[in-house]
Amino acid sequence: MRYYIIAGEASGDLHASNLMLEINKLDAKAEFRCWGGDLMQAQGATLVKHYRDLAFMGFKDVVANLNTIRKNLDLCKKDLIQHKPDVLILVDYPGFNLRIAEFAKQNHIHTVYYISPQVWAWKKSRVKKIKRFVDQMLVILPFEKEFYRSLDYEVEYVGHPLLDVLNQRPASKKDDFLAKYKLEPKPIIAILPGSRKQEISRMLKIMLSVIPEFSEYQFVVAGAPGIDHGFYDSILGNSGVNIIHSKTYDLLDHAKAAIVSSGTATLETALFNVPEVVCYKGDPISVYIARQLIKIRFISLVNLIADKMVVKELIQSDFNQDNLKSELSKLLHNDEYRTQMIKDFSEIKTMLGQEGASRKAAQLIYQKL
Repeated sequence: MRYYIIAGEASGDLHASNLMLEINKLDAKAEFRCWGGDLMQAQGATLVKHYRDLAFMGFKDVVANLNTIRKNLDLCKKDLIQHKPDVLILVDYPGFNLRIAEFAKQNHIHTVYYISPQVWAWKKSRVKKIKRFVDQMLVILPFEKEFYRSLDYEVEYVGHPLLDVLNQRPASKKDDFLAKYKLEPKPIIAILPGSRKQEISRMLKIMLSVIPEFSEYQFVVAGAPGIDHGFYDSILGNSGVNIIHSKTYDLLDHAKAAIVSSGTATLETALFNVPEVVCYKGDPISVYIARQLIKIRFISLVNLIADKMVVKELIQSDFNQDNLKSELSKLLHNDEYRTQMIKDFSEIKTMLGQEGASRKAAQLIYQKL
């Protein structure tokens, strides 16, 4: 069968690629066409558009790139009609994907949504569109099934695909890791500044500002796939900070603590049992608008799943050198604080359930077809 998959960021590329791997086990004649990234392409998909050309962050960025977004929507619609897939699989990325879902419904294309938009946080009105245009919704967070049920829409909870990724990968050996990337034997503080250029530009300099206060540690930046070295070099300058591209999990294997941009990486870091501080700094106008719309207490997945403050969130003006230094000191030197955070991480992992999300999602999609 013909599968058309749309993922708009690095995490979507990762989870969609694992979904494709499982679909291939069920459907020997599977053909994939996608909007995504290198990982999906490596699974055999024909790549129409890379996610690095789709990542617009915040209200101002979206407005500034409206013409590009319209062109991408038009291209996607034409490509869908031309290739007539048996199923369209949408992976998060709601601003774009819900528009495509509506178009697919109008053209009688079976549509599956894998990894729900965070409609429980904001734009709850989007549930009406999802009910009208999406034939099958597969959710990955334990509270999402009940959320949708309360709105009279039955969905399938498959578990979180990150558990598949982490449980199936071999841990890297520390000596080999240090030697490969020419790192010192000092304890490592991982910096995860995000996967989009806009957020990296806003976040990384502040993250780096605390380095002089922690001379007994080495700071290592996790470079996002699809973003070239030169972009990071323009920010890092002569700081001497190492950057490791596309090996974030190896970095987290050996990190003592982490400074993390809000997003999927906050949960990834927690699942590695690495104490972390979560940071976010966006365009002021976009953040103001978001604060009027968002109806949740936390921004990090870690705190949202736990439904309590497990990790400190430094947002906008609170994300500054002094606050970052204070929180990082607690993560590194307050044993009771570290131990409690790691205990909470373990409880979150239990809440997410067993591995097998990618396999279960593939089975549900294939059975429906």
